[in-house]
Amino acid sequence: MQKGYLKIILHSFLWLVVFIYPIASLNHIPNGQYLINRNWLSISSVFLAFYINYFVLVDQFFFKSKKVLFYILNIFLVVIIYVLLKRLLQLNVFHPTINGELIREVRSGAMTTVQLMLPIILSIGMCVGLKVNSRFNKNRLLLQQVKQTQLDTEIKYLKYQVQPHFLFNTLNNIYALIDSSPFLAKESIHTLSKLMRYLLHEASINKVPIVKEIEFLERYIDLMQLRVSANLTLKKNFPIINQPIQIAPLLLISFVENAFKHGIDAIQPSFIYIDLKIENDCINYSVTNSSFPEKEKVTNSGIGLENLKKRLELLYPNKFKLTTREENNEYIATLILNFKK
Repeated sequence: MQKGYLKIILHSFLWLVVFIYPIASLNHIPNGQYLINRNWLSISSVFLAFYINYFVLVDQFFFKSKKVLFYILNIFLVVIIYVLLKRLLQLNVFHPTINGELIREVRSGAMTTVQLMLPIILSIGMCVGLKVNSRFNKNRLLLQQVKQTQLDTEIKYLKYQVQPHFLFNTLNNIYALIDSSPFLAKESIHTLSKLMRYLLHEASINKVPIVKEIEFLERYIDLMQLRVSANLTLKKNFPIINQPIQIAPLLLISFVENAFKHGIDAIQPSFIYIDLKIENDCINYSVTNSSFPEKEKVTNSGIGLENLKKRLELLYPNKFKLTTREENNEYIATLILNFKK
């Protein structure tokens, strides 16, 4: 609605300037009123042709694939306005006189015809160009909105895909505790309820404070440690956050999930090292865990890392580096993320 008013004000101002211009430029000429009258007549013809096209012909014919009819109607419009102009120019107001004697006659001929018709034709062309540009911008805006809607839908799909995947893995761990340690199983369910509360409420928004993401990781690690064997060495390094850093939710969990799922052996010594640093505008996050070649590879572990990569490509295009490598019985996953807009 506000844009509509601005458009009306802009059109009114421009035409006001156009109609005032003959007075400003010709008023100093002796007996020049007839020149002002002729300019006003020419401007009025341009005004008429422009707005007949602007409000009727372009929308009703040009944009509705009736271009032949559009051109025919405009030819008729130009001819009618031209004939009307020729008749009006015969009026006394366009014939300068002094003491009843004619000073200058209205010229006729091919040049006069061109001078009368050319501004009308140009105004029609200008109108079509203006409307086409407006339609193009409107369509481009709609296309951007459609693309943004599709992008938001895809991001939500990928985010919600994490939740059942996470829940499935966690319930498997709790299930393994039920027979061996019912008390720990109860504790696990209580911790899981806190994690699920975060998934349902905090993770449903676009950005969350990184502090809450770290708290979520801490709870998940505590939950996983309830059932791991004593031969696991776990080290974690999380910074003290003193600035309001926000990131997309559930970006950090995939590395840790994979580490607990694939980096622990029931018999052999195992380790998980988690390190997160904030340097300038970047998050440097890495998880290193023991690797057992005879077991299923982490890279074939399902949707975790693949989901993370897709979400990063959508949310942080050209602002992240995600790498994974396996060497010397270690699996190392690293994410460098520029969290600034």
